[in-house]
Amino acid sequence: MLELKIISPERIEYQGEVKSVLVPGTLGQFEILVNHAPIISSLEKGNVVYALPSGEKKELAIVGGFAEVQKNVVSLCVELSEE
Repeated sequence: MLELKIISPERIEYQGEVKSVLVPGTLGQFEILVNHAPIISSLEKGNVVYALPSGEKKELAIVGGFAEVQKNVVSLCVELSEE
């Protein structure tokens, strides 16, 4: 499992275990799975989609931000879309 933390300027949007995370990277959308290589990436407008351990998928609209992956911990610092 991955440990996901999604932080916006207002609050912590989500913190917990997930199976995968799909993010809108500046150079294109990419998926983060268990044992992903360490990475830091900027994010652009789009949807963050994460799969809970139950298999349920959650979606969060963002206008941008940054992602960091290290040792199965995914940290997303994002600005939420008002739409």
